[in-house]
Amino acid sequence: MFSLVVVVVSPILGGGRDGRERSVHHGTAAPWLGSPAARHYEGMQREQLADFLRRRREAIRPAEVGLADGPHRRTTGLRREEVAMLAGMSVDYVVRLEQGRSSQPSTQLLGALARALRLSDDERGHLFRLAGHRPPPADGVARLARAGLMRMLDLLGDTPALVLSDLGEVLAQNRAAVLLSGDQTGFSGDRRYAIYRWFTEPAARAVRPPEEHDHHARQLVADLRAATGRRSGDPAIAGLVVRLQAASADFRQLWAEHEVAVRRADRKTLLHPRVGRLLMDCETLVTPDEGQQLVVLTPADAETRERLELLRVLGTEEFRFLPG
Repeated sequence: MFSLVVVVVSPILGGGRDGRERSVHHGTAAPWLGSPAARHYEGMQREQLADFLRRRREAIRPAEVGLADGPHRRTTGLRREEVAMLAGMSVDYVVRLEQGRSSQPSTQLLGALARALRLSDDERGHLFRLAGHRPPPADGVARLARAGLMRMLDLLGDTPALVLSDLGEVLAQNRAAVLLSGDQTGFSGDRRYAIYRWFTEPAARAVRPPEEHDHHARQLVADLRAATGRRSGDPAIAGLVVRLQAASADFRQLWAEHEVAVRRADRKTLLHPRVGRLLMDCETLVTPDEGQQLVVLTPADAETRERLELLRVLGTEEFRFLPG
């Protein structure tokens, strides 16, 4: 059951934008090269991986991922080119995976496929094992958007929406959200977290008017304080707090005030470089374990609605501002 809370706003590409896969080996990953026995095992794993990917692709209806389900489709599920588009990889590589002819896929590529195919947590773990990798640990799994939230993201269409972790990392966005704030899924390290960028990068504040800066900063810190309570003893969140304290005097001051509040229904102003000021209402659906959030942004007035419609017409371009 979802509870209502609030916050504001492509998949990680595997193997680079040209679609070429990278071979990555981690500790006790299954052997893909070596002795005859290892080569036999490799062949079995590749066949199972190919079969699993084909069956999951054929089981998804196009409407589930926001694609038109026309009368002339020859397949009941997704086409290979549609999976390639959703995962950000080449069609040729998807074909080779499904034919058992690829080298070992990287963990980044597997994460992109899991999102494209809307895999459940169990299915995602199975995919990683078939490819010879350990499934991501708890924190890594949380960094992959849940399949149910991804489906909801697709259904929202022209309404900007995104999936966040409980630490404010953007895990997935629909096209409308990318138009609104740029692609926010490509950050690494502590820059993945909106709160870290807000307190360490002046450019991150350009998206909000100066009169809202203090309120937004307090919201971010109070929300992080609430997350530390839910994840008491988690070294990932404890380390983030320590690094923020070392990097920002403003953060240290607000953290010392010990304010705690989960962000709920909110109204905020965004400064867009192409269409100007946007007054947005933000609503968030939170998963039962409070680990992920589906954030939905809607125009709060007629002027903002018109500007968002203009933005959809203008289309995408490279964005330089980094919203918190």
